[in-house]
Amino acid sequence: MIELYYWTTPNGHKITVFLEEAGLAYRLFPVNISQGEQFKPDFLKISPNNRIPAIVDLDPAEAGAPVSVFESGAILLYLAEKTGQFIPADLRGRVEVLQWLFWQMGGLGPMAGQNHHFALYAPEKIPYAIERYVKETSRLYAVLDKRLADREFVAGAYSIADMAAYPWVVPWERQGQKLDDFPNLKRWFDAIAARPAVQRAYARAAEVNTERVVSDEAKKILFGQGADTVRR
Repeated sequence: MIELYYWTTPNGHKITVFLEEAGLAYRLFPVNISQGEQFKPDFLKISPNNRIPAIVDLDPAEAGAPVSVFESGAILLYLAEKTGQFIPADLRGRVEVLQWLFWQMGGLGPMAGQNHHFALYAPEKIPYAIERYVKETSRLYAVLDKRLADREFVAGAYSIADMAAYPWVVPWERQGQKLDDFPNLKRWFDAIAARPAVQRAYARAAEVNTERVVSDEAKKILFGQGADTVRR
């Protein structure tokens, strides 16, 4: 059994997609980040960076005490290795998956996240910041589109690299992008969206959170953190 500490963000969706694809038994523990639940002491013991997602594996491969993991990329890798699914066993195939997983973690996720922030949530519209991150998002989409020109999925076979990237493309309209501008990416996106496990994962999100408006108070919680938040 996997305990998943989760909220309905792209990083959260990565893990429900994997769990549904792999058929692993799991239990959701919603962590409402708009209400500050990520700062509760019990959660911080699992995720010291006060971010979702995080997991606790109650039945780790080496037995013994439960294993907790935070950071979505680390969780995907942990679960792939635990199950032997969605990551190749051979050296070259594994490297292909890992480099694109890290591409998402270091590029697509952070840049699209800043895109969302300055376009949708910042208290003032800063044209330079909006243009900067919309253009960088489009560059990353183009990188992915080019990569997918001669293969079905990012690293050949469907893998954790695809599960990591897909949720960050789901909000493409909010990112100021048009999927029709990236035909290979669009084909890939539609194929993943049609997978039953992906549809089940996003249905779980609808069960957990129906709120789509971020209040001013929630913005203070989400975007007003500094060193004092960690020290308190």
